[in-house]
Amino acid sequence: MRVLYPFNGGVHPAEHKSPSTQLGVAVAPLPARLVVPLRQHSGSPAKPLVAAGDHVLKGQMIGMAEGYISASVHAPSSGRVAAIEMRPAPHPSGLPDLSIVLETDGEERWIERQALDYRAIDPARLRQHLQDMGVVGLGGAVFPSHVKLNASSLETLVINAAECEPYITCDDMLMRERAAEVVQGIMIAQHAMGAREVLIGIEDNKPQAIAAMQAACQGSGFEVVTVPTLYPSGSAKQLIKLLTGKEVPSGALAPQIGVQCFNVATAYTIHRAVNHGEPVISRLVTLTGNMHEPRNYEVLIGTPIGELAMLARPRADTSGYLMGGPMMGLPLADLSVPVVKATNCVIATSKALFPPLPRAMPCIRCTRCAQACPADLQPQELFWFAKARNFDKAQEYKLFDCIECGCCSYVCPSHIPLVQFYRFAKSEIQAHEKERKASELARERHEFRELRLEREKQEKAAKHAAKAAQVAAKPVEEGGDEAAVAAKKAAIQAAIERAKAKKAAVAPQNVADLPPEAQAEIDEIDERRAQAKETAEQSVAARKSDEGQGAQ
Repeated sequence: MRVLYPFNGGVHPAEHKSPSTQLGVAVAPLPARLVVPLRQHSGSPAKPLVAAGDHVLKGQMIGMAEGYISASVHAPSSGRVAAIEMRPAPHPSGLPDLSIVLETDGEERWIERQALDYRAIDPARLRQHLQDMGVVGLGGAVFPSHVKLNASSLETLVINAAECEPYITCDDMLMRERAAEVVQGIMIAQHAMGAREVLIGIEDNKPQAIAAMQAACQGSGFEVVTVPTLYPSGSAKQLIKLLTGKEVPSGALAPQIGVQCFNVATAYTIHRAVNHGEPVISRLVTLTGNMHEPRNYEVLIGTPIGELAMLARPRADTSGYLMGGPMMGLPLADLSVPVVKATNCVIATSKALFPPLPRAMPCIRCTRCAQACPADLQPQELFWFAKARNFDKAQEYKLFDCIECGCCSYVCPSHIPLVQFYRFAKSEIQAHEKERKASELARERHEFRELRLEREKQEKAAKHAAKAAQVAAKPVEEGGDEAAVAAKKAAIQAAIERAKAKKAAVAPQNVADLPPEAQAEIDEIDERRAQAKETAEQSVAARKSDEGQGAQ
């Protein structure tokens, strides 16, 4: 039996898992309209490949990964692209996101699919295939899986099947019903990274899933490890510590200590993408909470959550909905938001199940939050620094090691929403860091421009100097320059004379047989011109005479 290495802290909230596991996984009906956000993963959003009016097939790539940390998105069904526009998205910011709106045709026509022999191809090609298939972490972080697979010679591959948060049972049901396919995906991940051992961690409150996985792993060399039920044992760092005894250092990544961690649902989608050529267009979602018929459904990405929730018949006193679990979930203000790759659970809330929290009181320094923190932080210190906007000190106290599990808020007798303060501090620090980087980039561009202008100025001066030196060094034939100048002057004078002659040769038009009045007017004008010319000549002569007398 494997020795476990318990992590510090953790809590035991009520599980509420049984109601949604009484029935098997059902397939949600096809909606009339699907909304597929182009940002369903960590990193850059996908770049749209279709336009409004295009007809697409099920599984067709409609958004291409933009950059390395990105993933493609695909049409969950066949139909027509109705629009590409900003739509509400299930995100903590509450901001809309660019989405592709698809009107389904009900025909469910697939693209041509082809399996991939992962043992016969280069690992880089396998990773590219997974990026093209839109495979991301389905445990909540939705980090692109091809990036995590870019590790070699690992000691241990950890498969996270703990599913520790209350209410959520989609991974449990996935293992119960599709354990063999999950194991196929684990084999692909192990082959890609060369891991020497595979550990599958499952909490002891899932006996049917444990039995199914143990049966599927026969002969594979994979070890199914039963771990105690404790929240948040499903967090990657905590599960790695629990199974291997290794701790991921602050600011480091798991591969740096020879370990990588994948969610069990991610392993399943890796299998579907490689062995069946199917992109990630659906996932299992738990519908539970204040509902008459809680159950797990296989749901197409893009399905409106409001439509999906109706399948489980919410009770009349339902007051709201959460996407995710009660500890780390996101309250939904708009039920038109779609199911995305990160949607693992939808909980209907009520005042009976989720009573309003009492008004927050001042911190009494009881240290319960520190005792419950699985990351070994000082939550009360982080709270004070975040509240005072002392972000430098918050970072000194390892703010970014906080996994936002909510254990501190759960045990706080003063009912302080501690995690909200940590999220606020993180967002402020990230915003300041983004501004700093933008400022540095602008300064670098300005300095580069100044250097470029100075370089061009020096190059221009150097060219003029070189040309002057070349002219000075060129031998001049005797009398050559004087002759050229004289010839130029002669040409100019000849041109002037030609112009004068041409002007004199031009005879006035329409001057014959003028009436006496017109002729008299012309004569008067000529007389004034002659007088003006005579006056000007006299003035010039007088000035010259005065200048001559002054010189004497």
